[in-house]
Amino acid sequence: MPATETAASAALDIAWVRSQFPALAQTVNGHPAVFLDGPGGTQVPQRVIDAISNYLRHDNANTGGAYATSRNTDAMLGETRAAMGDFLNCGADEIVFGPNMTTLTYAISRSFGREIGGRELGPGDEILVTRLDHDANVSPWLALEEKGVTIRWAEIHKEDCTLDVEDLAAKLNSKTKLVAIGYASNAVGTINPVKEIVRLAHANGALAYVDAVHYGPHGLIDVKDLDCDFLACSTYKFFGPHMGVLFGKREHLERLRPYKVRPLTDAVPNRWEWGTLNHECIAGIAACVEYIADLGRRENPTSRKGSEKWGTQPDASSRRAAIVTAFETIHRYEQSLMKRLIAGISEIPQLKIYGITDPSCFDWRCPTLAIRVVDQNENQTPLALATELGERGFFTWDGNYYALNLTEQLDVEKSGGFLRIGLVHYNTAEEVDRLLAALKEIVGKQFSPSCGE
Repeated sequence: MPATETAASAALDIAWVRSQFPALAQTVNGHPAVFLDGPGGTQVPQRVIDAISNYLRHDNANTGGAYATSRNTDAMLGETRAAMGDFLNCGADEIVFGPNMTTLTYAISRSFGREIGGRELGPGDEILVTRLDHDANVSPWLALEEKGVTIRWAEIHKEDCTLDVEDLAAKLNSKTKLVAIGYASNAVGTINPVKEIVRLAHANGALAYVDAVHYGPHGLIDVKDLDCDFLACSTYKFFGPHMGVLFGKREHLERLRPYKVRPLTDAVPNRWEWGTLNHECIAGIAACVEYIADLGRRENPTSRKGSEKWGTQPDASSRRAAIVTAFETIHRYEQSLMKRLIAGISEIPQLKIYGITDPSCFDWRCPTLAIRVVDQNENQTPLALATELGERGFFTWDGNYYALNLTEQLDVEKSGGFLRIGLVHYNTAEEVDRLLAALKEIVGKQFSPSCGE
C-alpha cells in the first residue's frame, strides 16, 4: 500500500470502529461477512440498538401526556431534533421526522404543488430534475404533471456518469419553480456540485430540494453553507434506524400548507409530522449521531479547529465540531479504500467501472462502485455475480437501486443493471483485497475456455 494510504488508514481507529458494530462478526458458509451493501443501508452500532430497546423498556408512551414516560418522550424528541440539527447545521425546529425520505419528499411535493407564491402550481410552471437521481427525488415531482406542471430533465455525461451542469443551467428560466438535485448518486457514487446548483436555482427564482441520502455516511452536510431550501436524508444510511429526516428552512415549513389531520398543531415542525411517530427509532437516531460525534472526539480529542475543506469554523466544545472532525477522518479513510478498490478492479479486464475513474477527480465521487462484466452472457449478469459473491460472504447489490433513469440512459436496465459495491468506514483494506481476489476468481472462471476447446 502507498505511504499516503497507510497514513490515511492509520488516522482511523478501525479496531474501535468495528467493535461498535455487532453485525460485523457474522459469518456466511464459514466466510467472514463483508458488508458492502452500505448504499442500501448500513449496519448500526450497539449503542443504537441499546437506545431503541431502552426507550421501549423504560419510556414507551405517546407525547403530550401529564406523566413521566410521556414527558420523557417529549424530551427525547427535542434532544434528537437538536442532535440532527447539529448533524445538518440547522435549527432543531427545522428538523422533520418521517418514515423515510421518499414519504417526506412526497409530502413536500404535494404541498408545493398545492400553493407556491400564493397560488397553486399549474400550466406554465416548471420543475427541473436530473437523470442521475434516485427515483425518490424524481417521481414525487413527476406527480405534479397532473397539475399541468412541466418537468424538465438535466442530462448527464455518459462517459463518467457526471451531471451536465451546463445543460442544467441552460434549462433554468423564470418559469422554473424548483430544482431537485441529489448530493451523490446512490448507483455510481458521483458527488454533484450542490452548492453551485443551489446558487443557480436561486438566481432564477427557484427553490432547491436536495436528496442527501447517499451522501450522508460519507461527507459533512452543512445546509447553511449550501443555502438549500430543503434537504432530505435517511438515518439508516448513516448507521441509524430505518427513518427519514427532512431539513426545511423555517420560512418554508411555516409558509407551505401540509395536508394534515385537523387536531394536529400548526406549529413548526410538528405540522409536518402526521400521526404518532416511531419514537423508539427516533431515540436510535440520537444514538447514531452521538456515535459519529464520538468518532470525531476519539480522532481529535483536543483540537477543534475549523476545516477549510468543509468551509466551517466550529466551536471547540460543540457536538458539531466533533461531527466535522469525524467526517474529515471518514473521508480520508474511505478515499484510501476506494483508490485501492478501483485500482484492483481496473486490473481485471473483464470488468467495467461506471462512473469517475480519474484519480484527480476522486473528490467528486463516493466509495460506491457500479460494475459489469464486459459483453456479459446469462451467467455473468450482475445478479449472477452478486449471488456467487453472497455465497462467499460478500454482500453486494445488483439492479438499478431505483436510479432507473440512469440505468436506462446507460442502456443496462434490460440486462440487469449493475453490480454495486458500497464501502463505508467500517470496511477494511483486507476486505477490499479479499473481494478483489474473489472477483478475479469468479470472473476468470466464467471466462476460462471449456475442456472441449
